[in-house]
Amino acid sequence: MTYLLAIGTKKGFFLATSEDRRAWRVDGPLILGGDDSTVQSSVYAIGIDTRRSTPRLLVGADSSHFGPSVWHSDDLGANWNEPAERAPIFFPPDLDTALVRTWQFGFGPDPDIVYAGVEPHALFTSVDGGVTFELNHGLWNHPHRREWYPGYGGAAIHTILPHPDDPDSVTVAMSTGGVYQTHDAGNSWTAVNRGIMADFLADPYPEFGQCVHKVVRDSVDPAKLYAQNHGGVYRSDDEATEWTSIADGLPSDFGFAMVAHPTSGDSIMNFPVAAAAGRFPPGNRLQAQRSDDGGSTWRTFSEGLPEEPYFGIVLRDAAATDGDDDAGWYFGTRCGDVYAAVDSEPRWSPVVTHLPDVLCVRAARI
Repeated sequence: MTYLLAIGTKKGFFLATSEDRRAWRVDGPLILGGDDSTVQSSVYAIGIDTRRSTPRLLVGADSSHFGPSVWHSDDLGANWNEPAERAPIFFPPDLDTALVRTWQFGFGPDPDIVYAGVEPHALFTSVDGGVTFELNHGLWNHPHRREWYPGYGGAAIHTILPHPDDPDSVTVAMSTGGVYQTHDAGNSWTAVNRGIMADFLADPYPEFGQCVHKVVRDSVDPAKLYAQNHGGVYRSDDEATEWTSIADGLPSDFGFAMVAHPTSGDSIMNFPVAAAAGRFPPGNRLQAQRSDDGGSTWRTFSEGLPEEPYFGIVLRDAAATDGDDDAGWYFGTRCGDVYAAVDSEPRWSPVVTHLPDVLCVRAARI
């Protein structure tokens, strides 16, 4: 059995493989397609589509010179493809806007459907497995859109959660705008932020405008969602109809990344950040916080991490699991370090250190 860990950085894409999740081979930065300059591209989005007999890798990268694009590989990164006849993702010319970057890929129950959340705030859908995408006009034409604005990271739809059993239901989250949901295959969307605070607005509990940083779905109960907000950590037991705080016990309620256990319900990992302004780990100590009761209680899960002062935080898509029952957990930091741990040996160990700024990681058992 092989475990694949894909790492997107501020400067290049790296692939790590392991048979036992203790010793890793790390390759990269990889050239995406025939363009050598892609080793310098910023990789904000990675997808590992395991619904196929051979996993398809998707990479959303942007170059400061050539701009953004999406590449895919059907041979685990040996060769990469970018459509020659058209850009994989582009806005219709009459909208007078352009793609800045892709922030996340989402995979639903239909094996040919792939979603892409992008900047500026928009959702795209692919019906050919992630080769080409089309704009979701239902969300683009939402009357709230003109009041969504960029967070510090950008005007990004960074979270896509297709319902595992209902192909017409998708939840997305954005900075800044909050959580939105469709139940009619993207024709109409509803803001679902009730209970999530926006303490930087005059109305602290508005219908929309929250700066939600990440939402994840419970692996056992699809109606249970968890949200890391710009101040506030929340759980919903009714698929985002209502949210309640689960921040008690955490060293900080600010942060970016959250990850749900791949097979065990009520089990989640959080990576706190000290404050909205400082944006360092609490106490300048790299740490993870874990809950196995849906956020009712938290415990520090940091054995093996550096004990000296550390200043690199975990960004919103820089943490992942690998889908194994004996779950592997992974995260990368802005200091370029990537760590892994498995449930049966709950101690972090470095996969690779001193990479460029880690923007995203994805993992899978293949």
